[in-house]
Amino acid sequence: MTVSRQPSPPKSTGPGRPKDLGKRAAILEAAKRMFTQLGYDGSSMDQIAAEAGVSKLTVYSHFGDKDALFAAAIEAHCEQSLPSSLFEPSPATPLRERLATIARAFYAMISSPEAVAGHRMLCTPQVAHSALPKLFWEAGPMRVQGDFATLLERRIGAGELDIADVPRAAGQFFALLKGEPHACLVFGGPAPTEEEIEAHLAASVDLFLRAYAVREAVPAPAVRASR
Repeated sequence: MTVSRQPSPPKSTGPGRPKDLGKRAAILEAAKRMFTQLGYDGSSMDQIAAEAGVSKLTVYSHFGDKDALFAAAIEAHCEQSLPSSLFEPSPATPLRERLATIARAFYAMISSPEAVAGHRMLCTPQVAHSALPKLFWEAGPMRVQGDFATLLERRIGAGELDIADVPRAAGQFFALLKGEPHACLVFGGPAPTEEEIEAHLAASVDLFLRAYAVREAVPAPAVRASR
């Protein structure tokens, strides 16, 4: 005889849970500041704990080790700048408008001083050959591109897009958005103005749609009968 198992009741979080969430948020904010200012190697768990106003044991209990804390800080930064709500289906929102909203949020995220400093840090010889770039990719860009790919799939299903390789198209979209303006920020070129950034983002969205948007079939011109 088969005995069906009843699901275990959820464990009570207890009165201390809100405090734990507050400590976790404080640690993440402290980690983002320290990694940006001092780099990965220059930031210790002791320093991050002191900056967050918690014990080092609390930091380890939340994140395990510095690599995990670094990945969590990247993920939190991306989620704050590009929340999952930006990638919800929202079929009533025109496709171009939805892409433009994502474009502005993405560029604001990657052009922030913290993000630019982090990009430069990842390009240094000490870090480039470590495990950190892979951690960064999995915690940040890979998650964002995955969410965007899901949005593209929904718009394909709605008949608005025609894309054979969705993951490739998702990567192309964000590469277009970075473009020359982001390279100038990272490598010390002339900083683009707000008008130049807006024009760049609009052109990137236009280019993406020219490549993948479904166009209404244009009827062929009528052929006149020869007399």
